[in-house]
Amino acid sequence: MASIRTEILINARPGDVWAAVRDFGAVHERLVPGFVVDAYLDDDARVVTFFNGAVARELLIDVDDDARRLVWSVVESPLNYRHHNASVQVFSDAEERTRFVWIADMLPNDIAPQVRELQERAMSVVKAVAESRRDDPSDHETVGR
Repeated sequence: MASIRTEILINARPGDVWAAVRDFGAVHERLVPGFVVDAYLDDDARVVTFFNGAVARELLIDVDDDARRLVWSVVESPLNYRHHNASVQVFSDAEERTRFVWIADMLPNDIAPQVRELQERAMSVVKAVAESRRDDPSDHETVGR
């Protein structure tokens, strides 16, 4: 099984980054706009449309607010995964800085290079968006989000 781990430091509050991550149905608005161009919730899954037109169904596995960790599995995708499980976790690196870790495990192994490229592209969007919203009080962590 292929396993991809990417990590990035973000100059934004960990609570604000986590608020965007945990908003599972708004990934296209709050976390990776432009990389994901549309998303909607469908029962315990989200259906996402990517910048290249690909559509995937992602099953929500867990949202752990204490650990700031979200886990999902792609259950339908043009990549034809036999298995996919991923997690994103937000760590405090400092009061105003976040360590963002994304781990994806998948089969078949031969799609890993393509997935790594997409994951790295998405990570740069996460960083740019979070840092651009750093001083926007409307996007800060709120109770009930």
